[in-house]
Parts: sequence; structure tokens; C-alpha cells
Amino acid sequence: MKPIVTMFGSSIPEENSVNYVTAYECGRMLAEAGMVVCNGGYAGTMEASAKGAKEAGGTTIGITVSGWSRKPNPWIQQEIKAHSLIERLMKLVETGNAYVVLPGGTGTLLEFACVLELINKDIISRKPIVLVGDFWNGVVDTLRNEPGSHRQNDCTRLVRKVGSPAELSDYLKTTLLSP
Repeated sequence: MKPIVTMFGSSIPEENSVNYVTAYECGRMLAEAGMVVCNGGYAGTMEASAKGAKEAGGTTIGITVSGWSRKPNPWIQQEIKAHSLIERLMKLVETGNAYVVLPGGTGTLLEFACVLELINKDIISRKPIVLVGDFWNGVVDTLRNEPGSHRQNDCTRLVRKVGSPAELSDYLKTTLLSP
């Protein structure tokens, strides 16, 4: 079974913007490496990563909300409908064997924080969390400076920062596909 990489990011970036292109390249490279791309199924970086994956011959999963009027982007092959935003978040987390966090707003922050806290509380197993670019550096630095954050099981130690889609792909190939 191919590993599933859940990607979190903004719905705002438009085609040809830096964040859209980065998400597209992440999706493409992950699919070329033999991984499935999962995301929230809508616009922006979700669309871009799914487009990149599908154009590379990969599989895409979109987890959407049944009560929202928005339709999934055309690059989603398998749509999973959640009844609420919280159910959607939990399905995104449960589905992933790894998590990629792209630049985004409060929704992306919620997704990133949720994964960290679920791992921190041992509710889900430890899985790779990869930040692409520098966008989230301040958040991670703040968490790492929290009192008690230097303990042995600090979940922020799981967070890996990469500078490019190629670094992301290489890291996840090593982490998820190596025996």
C-alpha cells in the first residue's frame, strides 16, 4: 500500500503564485516517488498539490465538508465527505502517514497544531511533520521555547523543515519508503 501524505495549506494562492507553484511541485514529486497526496480538496495549495500529483500519474484524495457549497477541485480523484470542519480535520489527520505544512492562515495553523497536540498526547502515533519553507519558523521557535519543551518526548522534535519540494520528496522517500 502506498503511503499517504496529508498536505495542509492555504486556499488563497492562485495559479502561478510562488505558493501555488511550490505546492504543485510538492504534489508532483511525491506522486513520482510513489506516494498518495491527500488534502482538503478545495482551491489554492490544495488544488495545486492535487494537480501536480495527478499530472504525474499519482493518486489524490480530497477530504471535503458536505455542508459547504464549494465543490472539490477537478484534480481530486477520491472525495471523502466529512459532516463538519472538525470531522474533516480528524479525517485529514487519520488518513496521513506523514504531514506536510505549507504556508497558510488560521486553518493551516489549526491543522498543524492539531497534529502536534495529538502526537503530544499520544492519541496518534508519531509521524513525520514537514514544513516547506520558512513561513512557520516563528511558530515552531515559540513552541520550542515553551517552558518544559526541552523534555525528551517534545513533539516539536518531529518537525522537520525543508527548503524545497525536492528536499521534501527526498526526506519522505527516506522516511516512508525505505525498509
